[in-house]
Amino acid sequence: MPDNQLLLTEDGSHTLLSNEHGVSYHSKHGAITETYHVFIDAALRFKAAVQKDIHILEIGFGTGLNAYITLLEAIKRNLNINYTAVEAYPISEASYTQLNYTDQIESEHGALFLKMHQLGWDQEAAIHDQFYIHKALKKIETIDEKDKFDIIYFDAFAPNAQPELWNEDIMRRMYKALKPSGLLTTYCAKGVVKRTMKSVGFMVERLPGPPGKREMTRAIK
Repeated sequence: MPDNQLLLTEDGSHTLLSNEHGVSYHSKHGAITETYHVFIDAALRFKAAVQKDIHILEIGFGTGLNAYITLLEAIKRNLNINYTAVEAYPISEASYTQLNYTDQIESEHGALFLKMHQLGWDQEAAIHDQFYIHKALKKIETIDEKDKFDIIYFDAFAPNAQPELWNEDIMRRMYKALKPSGLLTTYCAKGVVKRTMKSVGFMVERLPGPPGKREMTRAIK
């Protein structure tokens, strides 16, 4: 199968088009813009207002953009981040070396983006004094942690592409994996997804969405 196609989004940052699922990894309206809006502003900064030690579970490591910006936020805001990224189908070196995130986000820590990708799967390491990552090569359906995470970045492909990742079993696993008062954010605001979240115990909030989307979702345990 040919490699995923590189796409330029409206804010100048790259995303990839998944050959397998026919959808892009990020919003065409801006990959970096979407990450800041959905995961950094609505989740990380929201939680960082009350605590500095934060355990994060990312559903879909993908291009590594969410992890990279979280790392930069940890350094900038003096946070201690323990980050678990779950991915079943990692992108290739040929794909991640083309991505322009370190050019788009001015930072002296750009080399850490590559360091994160070069860390092997099912390995863990301190990429920075304030950012420890565990890259788990496994399917979301096998997640079975309990009361472990403060935040979940739920960044799976959309329900129309992978409906099996948005069902009651998955949401129950997410609820179980969060600590009390933990939260999950996602770009998805479909009614059926929010109803499923509520059915497993989440308190669901509708928030303004990133460019191109009217709403997004934050769910709290």
